[in-house]
Amino acid sequence: MVGTVKPPRGKLPLPIIITGICALAFITLLYTERISLLSSNTIFKLKPCARRHAAKSVKSSSDDKTTEDNLFNYAADDRFEFDPDECSVVHGKWAFNSSVKPLYSDRTCPYIDRQFACVKNGRLDSEYLHWEWQPDDCTLPRFNPKIALQKLRGKRLMFVGDSLQRNQWESFVCLVESIIPKDQKSMRLGRSHSVFKAKGYNATIEFYWAPFLVESNSDIPIKVDPKERILRVDSVSKHAEHWIGVDILVFNTYVWWMSGLRIKSLWGLFANGEEGFEELDAAVAYRIGLKTWANWVDSTIDPNRTRVFFTTMSPTHQRSADWNNKDGIKCYNETKPVMKKWHWGTGSDKQIMTVVANIVDKMKVPVTVINITQLSEYRVDAHSSVYTELQGELLTDEQKADPLHYADCIHWCLPGVPDTWNQILLAYL
Repeated sequence: MVGTVKPPRGKLPLPIIITGICALAFITLLYTERISLLSSNTIFKLKPCARRHAAKSVKSSSDDKTTEDNLFNYAADDRFEFDPDECSVVHGKWAFNSSVKPLYSDRTCPYIDRQFACVKNGRLDSEYLHWEWQPDDCTLPRFNPKIALQKLRGKRLMFVGDSLQRNQWESFVCLVESIIPKDQKSMRLGRSHSVFKAKGYNATIEFYWAPFLVESNSDIPIKVDPKERILRVDSVSKHAEHWIGVDILVFNTYVWWMSGLRIKSLWGLFANGEEGFEELDAAVAYRIGLKTWANWVDSTIDPNRTRVFFTTMSPTHQRSADWNNKDGIKCYNETKPVMKKWHWGTGSDKQIMTVVANIVDKMKVPVTVINITQLSEYRVDAHSSVYTELQGELLTDEQKADPLHYADCIHWCLPGVPDTWNQILLAYL
C-alpha cells in the first residue's frame, strides 16, 4: 500500500498561495485607484483624459497598423465630447481658423462700452478675431446662443467683480442678444448694478460692480489714487444683499488688489473709523478678503438653488520682455498670440492663484473655478491697447502715439478673449 504524502503542517498549498496573492493584488489595485480618484479631485490639479493616454499608447504601438488606426480614430472622435471631469481647459493651444467668425461685432452689438470697442475705435488688423482655444484632451463646444438662453430660462445670471468681469458680462450679453427680437429685450444700466433682460425667456444677465468683492471706500465713487483706497476686508454685506436670490453667480477679483505692495485694510469696529486702518501685504489682504467672501457663500448660498463660479485672474501684459519682444512697448502692435507652451508673464501672480485654490478647496458650498489665466496669458494680441478711451474720451492721435503711457494692456477687445471665457462657462453649465 502506497501511503499518501501529506503537505508539511503549517504550510499552504501553492495554488492557494497564488490565489491569495492575486486577490490581495486586486484589492490593492482597487484601493489605489479609489485614492487616486479622490486625490485628483482638486481645483487646479486637473487630470487629462484617460482616453487621450490610451490614444498615445496606441499610437506608439506598431504591431497592427489597422487596429492602431481604428483605435486612434475612435479616441480622436471621442475628443468632441466635453466633460469637465475628464478634460482640462487649462491645457491646450490657440489655433488660427479663418473660418471662425465672431457671433457679433462692436458695430452690431449696442451694449459694448467704447473702452472695449476696438474696431470701432480704429483697429484695422483682424487676425485676433480668428483664434480658437483648443484643449489638448477634448473639443470645447462652440457657444450656442439658443442653448445659452434655454439654460437661463427663468433664471438670473450675475457677474460680480471688476471691469474685467464687466468685460465678460458684455461679451455674454452680446453673444445672445442678436437672436432675441427687439421688443423682447431691454437693458438697464446702473452705477453698480446693470441688468439685461431676455423677456421671452424670463431671464436676466446682470453685472454687479464690486472690484474687491469686499467693501471699500473706492467702490463708488472710484478713488483713482490707490493710496487713498481703504478696504473693509471682513465685510461683503453691502454688496451681498444684491447677490441673494441669484441662480448663477460668477465672481472675480484680482487686478485691483495688485495696485501696490501693501493695502490699507480695516476690520471690526474701529473707534477712529478709516483712521484705524492697517497696511497689509497685498497677498495677505487678498487672503483675508477672499475668506470673507467664502464665509458668506458657505453661510448663505443654497447649492441646490444657486450655482457659484469663480473666474481666475485675467493676466495683464505690461512688459513685452516677458514674451521676448525686447523692442516692444507693452502689448502695443502685437498681432499674434505667444506660441511658447506654458508661457507665464509677470502680469499673473501664482501666489494669488494658490490663495484661490486653497480657499475654494476648503469651502462647503461647491464652487466651479473657471481657470482662464493660462489660456489668456498667450493672448498678448487681443487687448484694447490704444484702441480705447480714457476718462470717457477716445484717445487722441497724440495719445495713441505714446503707447507706453496710454496703451490698455489689461482689458480686452470685444469680440475677443472674453468670448472664450463664456464659451467655457456655458460648457460647464
